[in-house]
Amino acid sequence: QVQLVESGGGLVPPGGSLRLSCVVSGIAVRFTAMGWYRQAPGKQRELVAEIFRFGSTNYADSVKGRFTISRDSTKNTVYLQMSSLKPEDTAVYYCKTPGAWGQGTQVTVSS
Repeated sequence: QVQLVESGGGLVPPGGSLRLSCVVSGIAVRFTAMGWYRQAPGKQRELVAEIFRFGSTNYADSVKGRFTISRDSTKNTVYLQMSSLKPEDTAVYYCKTPGAWGQGTQVTVSS
């Protein structure tokens, strides 16, 4: 059974940084696509970033140049490094692999 556990969310001022972590069990991150999604209040869940099996990545236009997705196969963990955060980045962030979602971690960008 695949399980995903996110952490690293919190309250950060505009312009700040956070790193989200997604610890994965039940599947090796180096053998599957992994993604970060987010859902703001009253909005649909949207793709933020994804990393594919052979390491290529894809980002939403709204986060390009500010967010970086990466993985550590030794820790079976996927990360989302977020910089230059904006209030509109406020959302619950979810980790996803085919067939499984994490429980989400709240990111709030506010002064």
